Amino acid sequence: MREKILIVDDEKKMVKILKAALDNEGYDTVEAYDGEAALEIWRRQNPDLVVLDVMMPRMDGFEFCRRVRETSDIPIIILSAKTEELDKLDGLGLGADDYITKPFSPRELVARIRALLRRFEARKDSPEQVVAQGPLVIDIDKHKVEIDGRVVALTPTEFSLLRVLASQPERVFSRRELIEAAQGEFFDGYDRTVDAHIGNMRKKLASDAGDWSFIETVYGVGYRFNAEKTV
Repeated sequence: MREKILIVDDEKKMVKILKAALDNEGYDTVEAYDGEAALEIWRRQNPDLVVLDVMMPRMDGFEFCRRVRETSDIPIIILSAKTEELDKLDGLGLGADDYITKPFSPRELVARIRALLRRFEARKDSPEQVVAQGPLVIDIDKHKVEIDGRVVALTPTEFSLLRVLASQPERVFSRRELIEAAQGEFFDGYDRTVDAHIGNMRKKLASDAGDWSFIETVYGVGYRFNAEKTV
């Protein structure tokens, strides 16, 4: 079955270009030209991935992303003319898996979509595998994370980062190593992407039952998983 991509952009010319590129690669596409229409299409048609502009009428891309992330871990790629670092961090902080600044090459977008869908779907074909560290259980086959019995909903990128860190506890990963391990390819050298994803993950893993601060920052280097703090 062909994967379905939801394209959301108020520029009809841009939608037409993206649709042609994705159709040519064998994807099914559906289109929306504002955030509210996109939200309705997402609910009704259950696409496999969303390509999302930020600046749109009725509901912007950031708000769309926030609402979707309340209930879904569907892969989301943000497209935006906003190139400032804070704008990128805002998008990633809301749970987007990737952020591409305009102008960009449709071939680059297709490559990122392939990589993201491949990570998201890999669990269906992988042998059952569970990584357990104290109260944390990562079921790779089911793409499921539990901590102290509580299910934690992570995006595909967050899940990949946690899996990489927990599979090699105490090893210090640089930001570049983590994003390469999680995404398969490193596109734009934007290391602080990892900081946003790690920050989101820490918030989701935290609970009133305890401060699960086992993902440690190694200043000037990157991050590591401290297994002693899961005991």
